[in-house]
Amino acid sequence: MALSRVCWARAALWGSAVAPGPLVTRRLQLGRPSPAWRAPRSSKLHLSPKADVKNLISYVVTKTRTINGSYHRFLGRHFPRFYALYTVFMKGIQMLWADAKKARRIKTSMWKHKVKFHQLPYREMEHLRQFRRDITKCLFIGILSIPPFANYLVFLLMYLFPRQLLVKHFWTPKQQVDFLDIYHGLRKQSHSEILTHLGRVGALVSDERLRWHLTDLCAKVQNGTHPAPHDILPLKGCFSTHPLGLDHLPAPQMKALSRAVLLTPHLPPPLLRRRLKSHAAVIHQLDRALAKLGIGQLTAQEVKSACYLRGLNSTHITDDRCRSWLGEWLQISCSLNEPELSLLLHNVVLLSTSYLETRR
Repeated sequence: MALSRVCWARAALWGSAVAPGPLVTRRLQLGRPSPAWRAPRSSKLHLSPKADVKNLISYVVTKTRTINGSYHRFLGRHFPRFYALYTVFMKGIQMLWADAKKARRIKTSMWKHKVKFHQLPYREMEHLRQFRRDITKCLFIGILSIPPFANYLVFLLMYLFPRQLLVKHFWTPKQQVDFLDIYHGLRKQSHSEILTHLGRVGALVSDERLRWHLTDLCAKVQNGTHPAPHDILPLKGCFSTHPLGLDHLPAPQMKALSRAVLLTPHLPPPLLRRRLKSHAAVIHQLDRALAKLGIGQLTAQEVKSACYLRGLNSTHITDDRCRSWLGEWLQISCSLNEPELSLLLHNVVLLSTSYLETRR
């Protein structure tokens, strides 16, 4: 009996170890991963990182546009005058940035194909010339903004003096007309001084026929007669030597010519002479490229800009008359050689002073 009880006890123990009861089985199952808690299959819920980034960027862009639109409507409703200036300023930044990218592409192409400035097409040449002037003005503003808290003062100065401190990208349409009139009025103040000097030094011309022709031409322009190209071209020999060549002009005449072409006259005479030579050379190169392109290929705005650069206040002149005047200018300019470029600078006065509607 005792032996049988021991055998039955051992059998019970081994049986419990081999086949545990429901309670033990349930406890052991708690440590196993249940089908409901298994990790999801990657094939069902897999997300692409690129799709996530695109969705995030799209959301941020949409949200930014919404906020920006609300901000613009708020400014336009409550601060209309400030909103107009703000719009002009933002558009100006975009245009200046676009000009910078275009200038960079042109310079890269010049470096890649080993092309010099005078070999460029007219539009690319004119774009580089204008961008250099604009970026020089912008760099001046940047230098003024370097000291701490100076940017607030610069913003105030830009608001008070937009003509002097800002480029045309940041001018309103009305300001563009008004400021161009102001600039032309400033350069027109030097016309009488230049014509008086021409008439005075005409007596120093050795050739009697050219001396009389120069004196007669100055008198006609001063009396309101617009000269034709054939009235000016015979005198080109006078402007290559003493006393009217660029290397022989006195300081007062160089200062007057600098004002006439919208360059600063407040420089020493050697620098004034150098700048006038450089300016005349660039205009001469532009004229040759424009003659190759043809005036008929220019838009109305391009024609007006070209005329204004060469001394004509084209803001109040019709397109046909601007093209006619530009044709006369090119006829004279393309007939000149490098030593005769002094006539090109004086032509700013001779050809524009008495032209039709410019007599005001």
